[in-house]
This record gives sequence, C-alpha cells and structure tokens, in this order.
Amino acid sequence: MTLKELREKSMKLPLTPGVYIMKDKSGSIIYIGKAKALKNRVSQYFGSDRNHAEKVRQMVMNVSDFDYILCESEFEALVLECSLIKLHKPKYNILLKDDKGYSYIRVSNDKWRKISFEMQRQDDGAEYLGPYMSAWYAKNAVDEAKKIFGLPSCNKVFPRDIGRGRPCLNYHIKQCSGVCCGKVSLEEYNESVNNAIEFLKKGGSDTIKIMTEKMERAAETLDFELAAKLRDRIRAVRKITEKQKVIATGVGEQDVIAVMTEETDACFSVIRFADGRLYDKEDFLIKNFDETDLPMARREFIMQYYEMRENIPPVVTLDGEVEDSELLEQRLSELKGKKVKFAYPKRGEKHDILEMCRKNAAERLAQSHGHLGHELSALDELAKLLGLSKVPVFIESYDISNLMGTENVAGMVVFKNGRPFRESYRKFKIKGFVGQDDYASMNEVLTRRFEEYLKDKDSGKGFGQLPDLILLDGGKGQVSAVKPVLEKFGLNIPLFGMVKDSSHRTRAITGDGGEIAITSKRQAFTLVSSIQDEVHRFAIGYHRQARKKKVFSSSLTEIDGIGTERAKALLSYFKTIKRISIAEVEELMQVKGMNRPAAEAVYNYYHEDEKST
Repeated sequence: MTLKELREKSMKLPLTPGVYIMKDKSGSIIYIGKAKALKNRVSQYFGSDRNHAEKVRQMVMNVSDFDYILCESEFEALVLECSLIKLHKPKYNILLKDDKGYSYIRVSNDKWRKISFEMQRQDDGAEYLGPYMSAWYAKNAVDEAKKIFGLPSCNKVFPRDIGRGRPCLNYHIKQCSGVCCGKVSLEEYNESVNNAIEFLKKGGSDTIKIMTEKMERAAETLDFELAAKLRDRIRAVRKITEKQKVIATGVGEQDVIAVMTEETDACFSVIRFADGRLYDKEDFLIKNFDETDLPMARREFIMQYYEMRENIPPVVTLDGEVEDSELLEQRLSELKGKKVKFAYPKRGEKHDILEMCRKNAAERLAQSHGHLGHELSALDELAKLLGLSKVPVFIESYDISNLMGTENVAGMVVFKNGRPFRESYRKFKIKGFVGQDDYASMNEVLTRRFEEYLKDKDSGKGFGQLPDLILLDGGKGQVSAVKPVLEKFGLNIPLFGMVKDSSHRTRAITGDGGEIAITSKRQAFTLVSSIQDEVHRFAIGYHRQARKKKVFSSSLTEIDGIGTERAKALLSYFKTIKRISIAEVEELMQVKGMNRPAAEAVYNYYHEDEKST
C-alpha cells in the first residue's frame, strides 16, 4: 500500500481500544503497539512526519500494510501487546535479550584448589556452590573472598609455577598471600581456601564469629603470627560488610530503574534490593533508540523486563514518568499476585540510590562508546539543571574578543559527548560594523553561522549539524541579542549565557527566566567551567593572532609599492617578518602578486643599512 492508502485505511478504524500490527512488504511484523483509540493512534503514523522521530520515520517508510485486534479495554490491549511483542520480536520495538541464567562458584578438586566464577556447571569433579540467580552477586562474592583471604586471582598453575617469575601487583598491595613466591605452604593455602568457602556459604557475620574464636585460641597458645593474620582477615570481612551496608541502607525490597541516552543509543540499568541489601544489577544496551518519547520507552522496557523475571518487587523506583503507569501497575500486580506501585523520588535516600543507578547506566553506555562515564553523567546533570528534554551531546559555545573595538573577532568551540571537538571549532571576523558592541557582534556571528547551516544542512556535517545546546560567554544581554536570530531561522535550540564572578570564574547560567546557580552541581559546574574557559582561550587567541598580523602588515605597507594585499600575501608565504627581511629578490618574486620592482623595494627596505656602509 502507498502512504495515501495506509492513511485512508487508518481513518476507517474504530475509536476503540486495541492492538495494531505493522507489516513490511514481505508480510513480516516490524512493529506492534496498543492504543486507547485505534483510529487516532494509527492515523498519526501516516499523516505529516514533521513531529516524528527518526526511528518512527524509518518504520513508517517500511510499512506496507497493518492489521489490528480489537480489545474490550485498554488494559486488555496492554496485556495482548506485551504477549505479541514477546512472540514476534518486531524490529522496531524495544527488544531485551534475556541472557539471565543460573551462575555458580566453582572450587577445583586439585591439590592447590582454586575458586572461580562460572556461568555453567560442568561434570568435572569440582565442587560447585549455587546456583545463584545473580551473576553480578556471585562474581563479586568470589572477588571479595579472594581479596580477604589472600587467594591468587592469576592464571598460574601450582605447584608448577611456584618460584617462577616475580610476584604481581596484588601481592605488593596485600591482596594476595604470594603463593607463587613459595611463601605459603599447601596446608596454609588450603586452610585459606576453606575459610573463603565458609565465607561464601555463611556470609560475613558467621565468618567473623568463627575467625574470632580461632584468633583468641591462637593468642592463648602464643601463636601471635596466626593471631595477627586472623585479625587482619576479620578487619577485611568487616570492611566488606560495612561497604555492603552502605549500599543496602533501609530502602526495602524494590527495583530501581534508570535510563541514559546518547545519540541513538540508550542503556537501561536495573539495581535490585531485597532483604536489606543490593543483590543484583543488570544493564541493557539498546540501539536505534527514540529518546523523544521516554515515557513510552520506559513502558516497553518495564513490560518486557518483568515478563522475563519471576520475582517482582512491591515497589519499582523510576527516574521519570512512564506511559500508562496505572495500567502497568495493574499488570505487574496481576503477575505478582500482590500490589505493585511505581515511585518517583525527588530527594532523600531513595533519590540518591536512583542517581547511583543513573550513573551506572551512564558508565555502561559510555564504555560502549569508548569514553568515560563521568562525561555522560555531567551532560545528564546539566540537562536536568537546565530543564532540557534530552542530554546535550553536541554543544556550541561562542565568545567575542576585541581591544577597544579594534580587531573585533569571535570564537566558536564545540564539545561533543562532554569533550572538546576541535575539528568543528570556527573563527569569525566581525564584518558588519566598526567599533565595540558585543551584543551586535554576537548577533552577527550566530546569523552567519545559521546562514551556513541552510547551505550545508543536507550534508549534516560541519555547519550542517545543529547543536543540542548553545552557551554564550556572557549574561542576559548576549542571550537577548541572539534569541531573535534563532526565531528568525525557526530554530528551537536551548540558549543560555555563562556568567562569571568578579574573579572571572564561572558562577551561574542565565536564560530568559533569570540565573541558575550551578556551583552546587559539581559535574555540571566542572563541564560548564571547562567550556567557558575553552571558548575564552580560543577567542582571545584568535584576537591576538589578528592583532599581530595587523602590526606586521602595517610595517610592510610602509614600503613603496606594497599595499594591504601584497603584505598579506608576503606574510602568508613567509609566515614571519624576519623571514621576509632576509629573503632574496628572487625568493620575494615567488609570492603571488609580487613583481621585480616590488620585490626589490622590499629587499632594499630591509638592507638599507648594508648600502650605507
């Protein structure tokens, strides 16, 4: 079907709840959605695409036909949508890969036993602890046990590798007892393995009690070396236990879900609490993500996540609104058999845990893109501070530089993913007027920038890419000067000014609604300060360069036959006045626009003293 035919078909749909099923030309299902009123929802896809996100545009381009199923209620449509997505796994729905399985802790059966984390149980004669539902918990438990009891985490084979090579860093920072150095007997080593297994089976409190009794007996028998070793291990277990208490807190049984987006990708992070402690953590990377409708994306994620999980907590804490929240709470309550509710904390301990979850999602997403999590966290913090609808991946910043109105120039710097993106830096020389007027200068620069956008927008490169955020070095006056430019070009780009204090340090951000203090937001403050320092450095550097060229050019124009154009050509060719002054006539004639009389005039000007002698 053509787009017109699809539109006509959608206008004939009833205004009742149901599920719609989009298909491509081969008949394959590419998207499944639910609607409170089928006609209203489906017809939106085949009308104007002006408000569609890129992912929706791509989906609509591939739609050849659609089916629909009428339902008695919107809740019934939600349940049917979820089961159909699970069955057909359509290309344009959010799809989660469920790689969750049981995990184990393996203890090898050789003389020098080793403890390791394993995803599968093998019939190899080894001892297996578990199964554990949380691979994250099992892996961390193994790492903690090795550190506490000084067990090696390397791949060396004992006793074969004892005495071969130097000990690793773990030995020097006292996280390994140094089996490879021959400092530990087989009896001592296996005693440590037994203690580690006991710790993994019974937990920290029981292990501390057992080791305390052993330490006291060792002290009574004057075995102070053993007593000191046990004392250190008790301290290590207590340190780990305290760390777990900090993570656990008193939040009760709940799941915490947060999402971070970057360009066309996203990461949902889930942190799970039960029995007063954090027991699991999962991350889901999603490609080709539509960040323009996060409430709908949260709904799709939550539906699929809990279809894959048996245990649903009484509280699900979210970092933002979710579409059809009441219907979704009803569905989760039905699956659990008890009441389930969503929470959106704005402050306090639960909000702090939510922020921890967001940072975890930012770190995972940043790693997948090859950069650092704190950079994405800073952008996320800035977005929330400024009330932006999405994380500003591409930021442009502008500053004006002049000296008493002379050599009036501007610099534009770009930060991409929280880092300077120098290949997109640009320099502007103010051409519209002479004198000092920072507001008019800023207006001219942004006008020229968006005129270039109109020329290059089809390429999407250079000036053809629009920023997610514009930051001006200055206050409300600069913002007011530039706002009409955005309105003139019909652009809806967030615009703010960066305000400095008396010590020339970043103090606040200003927009139409007054100043926004940023000093309390550490990551956003650091990012904005870096942007303001960088754009100031770049603009003032260009201004100094322009002044220097003017000084050089003015000295050359004192020579007969050398005007502005020839002076610029000479400086462009030789780079410095010193190189011009020592050049021979033939070399000077190589410059574009120079002839012999002009070259001789320059040569004679710089060699006048030689003639007089």
